[in-house]
Amino acid sequence: MLKFILILDLIDEEASIKQYEAYHEQIPAEIEESIRSSGIQNMEIYRYSNRLVMEITADEHFSFEEKAQADAMNASVQAWETLMNQFQQRIPGSKPTEKWVLTKRIFSLN
Repeated sequence: MLKFILILDLIDEEASIKQYEAYHEQIPAEIEESIRSSGIQNMEIYRYSNRLVMEITADEHFSFEEKAQADAMNASVQAWETLMNQFQQRIPGSKPTEKWVLTKRIFSLN
């Protein structure tokens, strides 16, 4: 089992943040299917202020590259990404094409 933590900022406006959260109360079935079919077994998003943290648990076959390729060919995912983009802003220091940025684990207490 693989685990990933990603971060993203939302536009720091209360009404916008509330609307973003409302969209995530019940995501479209096509979006859930695209997530699950990529090998992602669990996904959770947490928020502090306008910072989001996403935790992904995936099977050993999961690949961000393959997920991106499949998403590029999926009209429903592209529509969802376009909708979500109006609420999101890039993390300082990220590339112009990056939204969710993969973090680096620096400590683990096992």
